[in-house]
Amino acid sequence: MMHDWLLPDWPVPPAVRAVTTTRHGGVSHGPWASMNPADHVGDAAAAVATNRAWLRSALVLPAEPVWLSQVHGVGVVDAARAGDRPAADAAWTAQPGVVCVVLTADCLPVLLADRAGCCVAAAHAGWRGLAAGVLEATVAQLPVPPRELLAWLGPAIGPAAFEVGVEVRAAFMGQDAQAAGAFTPGTDGRWFADLYRLGRQRLAACGVTAVYGGGWCTFRDSGRFYSYRRDGITGRMATLVWLAGQ
Repeated sequence: MMHDWLLPDWPVPPAVRAVTTTRHGGVSHGPWASMNPADHVGDAAAAVATNRAWLRSALVLPAEPVWLSQVHGVGVVDAARAGDRPAADAAWTAQPGVVCVVLTADCLPVLLADRAGCCVAAAHAGWRGLAAGVLEATVAQLPVPPRELLAWLGPAIGPAAFEVGVEVRAAFMGQDAQAAGAFTPGTDGRWFADLYRLGRQRLAACGVTAVYGGGWCTFRDSGRFYSYRRDGITGRMATLVWLAGQ
């Protein structure tokens, strides 16, 4: 099978490994075609298992990723001690060989790594998670100062496609007036929200200013990305990060 991966372009040490899958390169059919690694979206269990096994093999992963039960909250787990399917929206590790992963199909996947290559994290940040503080919670769990962290923003719904209600804008404006810059007027009193800009603002507010990535639109690029808002029934992309062994 031919893969189509996004490799983060960020100046991390060689020990930090990271990748985001696209919808290409798996065995799923129908609305999940073809590289769907999510087992909670209605896809055939056998296809998901095959996709996950191929992903592990193709990436030469050191272990099975720590798959989360994502709930659009702010829970952060230590992936090395998380157990099976913990209910959380972010995972981190300082242990080589432990693979953190989040699943998205419009929400913003955010990777974190420190400049010395001692710890990494992956966070699932839709608007609810962003507003509630999932990025701040993830940064707080890492055993290094925020200024030592690098962040990478993976593929999410773009600012020209993500139209939201007034309650979404209010949720951000109530915490930071600068969030106004991430919203542009839509139709009938609604607003277009820029998840990338909101993510950068929230990271900067907790001291992470070295931020890379962004610029994709999962909604517009139906050939490469899954999009829940566009299709409803669909697969997910996986964004993974881990520390290679010494």
